[in-house]
Amino acid sequence: MFFKLRNAFDRSLTAFVIFLLGSLAVIVLMGVAARKLGIAMVWYDEVASIALAWLTYYGAALAALKRSHIGFPGLVNAMPPAVRVPVVLLGEAFVIGFFALLAWYGYQVLDILQGDTMVSLPWVPTQLTQSVIPIGAVMFILAQLFSLPELLTQARGAGVVDAEQQEMEKELQKAMQP
Repeated sequence: MFFKLRNAFDRSLTAFVIFLLGSLAVIVLMGVAARKLGIAMVWYDEVASIALAWLTYYGAALAALKRSHIGFPGLVNAMPPAVRVPVVLLGEAFVIGFFALLAWYGYQVLDILQGDTMVSLPWVPTQLTQSVIPIGAVMFILAQLFSLPELLTQARGAGVVDAEQQEMEKELQKAMQP
C-alpha cells in the first residue's frame, strides 16, 4: 500500500512538473514572439514569473522524492552504521520542521492576501498564485516521508546513495557503450 501511494505521488508530481515546464515554455515562446511582432501581452511577465515559482516548488518536491537534492552522503557514510540512522533522522527532522514552518507561515500569508489580485490579470486572486508556498511545502514533506524508508535502509546498510554520483555513473556507462 505504501509503495502504491508513493508511486502514485511520484507519477502525479512528475506529470504536474512536466505540465508546468511545458506551460512555462509555451508562455515564454509566446512572449518572445509577441514582442518580435510588436504585440503587447501585458500578462506575460507576471504569469511567467508565477509559473517559474510553481515549477521551482513542485520540482523541488519531486527532487526530494528522488533524493536528488544537494546532500552530504559522504559525511554520513563516513560514520559508523550505528550513528548513521540517528544522524539521518535528525537531518530529516530539521528538513521536515523547516518545511512545516514554511507551510504554516505560507498559509498565514494567504489570509493576508485575501482580496488581492494579480496586476495584469485582475480576475486571478493572488491567493491562488501564492498557494504554491504552503502546498509546495506540504508536497516536500510528503516527498521526504515517502523516501525516508529507503534512506533508512541505506543508512543501516552499505551507506547512503549519492544520487548525483549515481546519475553521473549512468551517464558514463551510456557514453562507454558503442
